[in-house]
Amino acid sequence: MESMENHNYLKKSAAAAGVLLAVLLIVLKLFAFIKTDSLAIFSSLADSVTDLFASMISFIAVYFSTKPASRDHRYGYGKTEALSAFLQAVFVGASGLFVIVDGIKRLIYPVQIEQTGMGIAVMLFSIFATFLLVVYQTYVAHKTNSLAIKADRAHYTVDFLTNSAVIVSLVLVYFFGFFYFDVIAALFISAYLLYNAYTLAAESIEQITDKELPSDIRKKVIEIVQQCNDVKGMHDLRTRNLGGIYYFELHLEMDGSISLSKAHQITEEVEKNILEIYPDSQILIHQDPYGIHENRLDHQIEGMCKL
Repeated sequence: MESMENHNYLKKSAAAAGVLLAVLLIVLKLFAFIKTDSLAIFSSLADSVTDLFASMISFIAVYFSTKPASRDHRYGYGKTEALSAFLQAVFVGASGLFVIVDGIKRLIYPVQIEQTGMGIAVMLFSIFATFLLVVYQTYVAHKTNSLAIKADRAHYTVDFLTNSAVIVSLVLVYFFGFFYFDVIAALFISAYLLYNAYTLAAESIEQITDKELPSDIRKKVIEIVQQCNDVKGMHDLRTRNLGGIYYFELHLEMDGSISLSKAHQITEEVEKNILEIYPDSQILIHQDPYGIHENRLDHQIEGMCKL
């Protein structure tokens, strides 16, 4: 129990750190943008604004995902992390589109950048602070295996890379007066935002719509079941991701002449062996007499219903 409480504390602290960093960087980048009028800084500022919303959503998702199952949510609240990822994708995508429009506008009507030294200083601090956050979130993700923290870490990792690109653009403008590179860098950053928005949306929709777990996990579960004593077969395996907790549902085929107590004992052995490989997973097993003929989900999926 203490370990679970510690994990919940780590996840909440990592999510809160993301919120605090986003607020700090918004203030600094807004000041730098006002002084430099750099579109690259502006695009990074817009990204920090989306970071704030994303981190706030991640914090809320972590709060709910750590709540135990309730009367109205008997599967728990794990899918709030998938929902938060989808909302993050919306914010990130909208930000990317906005910066692209502004970048095209500045290609037509260029704006001269001033005081790039201040912009470089702000972005260097941003890179350093983001690096520290990513390190801490990596530690928390490793300890807790939280999908919400992993998603937030991935988002800030992109920030670290894109902010480095901003530094390059500011240096080129400062030393060589290549003002158009500022616009080009902003457009590339926007492309990064849109790509990450697509990735986040795709992954979140897969979880929300209960896409099957990867084939290697399904194969491992089948292997575990087939190695159990007194198990004569299995069918209708269904899997899904409940916010980082795996859910397995299957039909177990056993000798129809054994007692209910014996069938229960075999089922308990199967569950125990699966939990050894996939701890904290939820497992639902239905027992069937071996050799009966019925219309199965496997047959429906394969397009050959059998009776």
